[in-house]
Amino acid sequence: MSVAENLQQGAGAAEVTQLSTVEASRNPWQDAWRRLRRNRAAMIGLAIILINILVAFFAPMIAPYSYEEQNILARNSAPEWVTDIFPAMIPMGEDGGYVRVNNDYTLGADNLGRDLLSRIVYGARISLSVAFVGPFFSLVVGTIYGMIAGYMGGQVDNLMMRFVDIMYAFPTLLLIILLMAFFRASADAGQEGTLVHRLNKIDSVFGGMLFIFIGVGLTSWMGTARLARGQVLSIRQQEYIESAISIGERDSFILLRHVLPNILGPIVVAESMAIPTYISFEAFLSFIGLGVNPPRPSWGAMIADGSNALISYPNQALFPAMALFLIMFAFNFLGDGLRDALDPRATKEV
Repeated sequence: MSVAENLQQGAGAAEVTQLSTVEASRNPWQDAWRRLRRNRAAMIGLAIILINILVAFFAPMIAPYSYEEQNILARNSAPEWVTDIFPAMIPMGEDGGYVRVNNDYTLGADNLGRDLLSRIVYGARISLSVAFVGPFFSLVVGTIYGMIAGYMGGQVDNLMMRFVDIMYAFPTLLLIILLMAFFRASADAGQEGTLVHRLNKIDSVFGGMLFIFIGVGLTSWMGTARLARGQVLSIRQQEYIESAISIGERDSFILLRHVLPNILGPIVVAESMAIPTYISFEAFLSFIGLGVNPPRPSWGAMIADGSNALISYPNQALFPAMALFLIMFAFNFLGDGLRDALDPRATKEV
């Protein structure tokens, strides 16, 4: 064999070794991130979510006014560009005009003279807090509950899942409404020292969000528990699980080390798809008056206020509705992208 052939074989072996090293350094989450980055809709959704997070975090610096600051002279006013895109909003001075033109408010002012843009900016905090608190409770409680039920099996699994069936018998939104109505309208709410009074005091500190968090937390975990149980049942008989059991590994170690990493992908996808539902719960509760406490802004409450003057001042309802629309669709796009990126059938893609 010539020297050239030896060098060529050596180079080929080095290249194979390098490729093997690169493949070994990859893990399924890195491959999923590569696939997610190729999904333009998912990346647009992620960008919108990140922008909303930054807006919510830096709201005091971004909002031109305080969300509760009122200017009675600017009630129901709108800038000139808003009257241009809504022909029905006729400025004062024109034939049949009734709208005060005020360019100091970028999106206009509501019927109490509060800046719409500032209230939309601060309202992002409410929707995003629900968007992250709901999945947190669902992932923690539902995943642990479902893993234990699926792993233990037998009578334990049967009893635990029957409790989930009982919880499913209650309509989620109705349960949240009854819970909030009970605590807020309870006779003990004004009696110091009672549990209801303490909870209402904490609720006032949270601006009316405590009972929304409790309601979402009580009802959000059931679907995740069922999904986690199903995933555990599908892998419980796998060889690596049986091997871990045979060598005497603790059940907690097996669940955390071997089971959880293999079921986390579908659960994350399911929770990302469920986030718009949590946001819609808060928006609906605020719309019917069971959400945050005034004057703290919520997009649902702003839509409710604006709907009372929808014909005369459509900007007061449509702008917060557009903000709600964008964030919900952003999470939907991201959820679809995560579903495709974490699809086990796509693990062979480069």
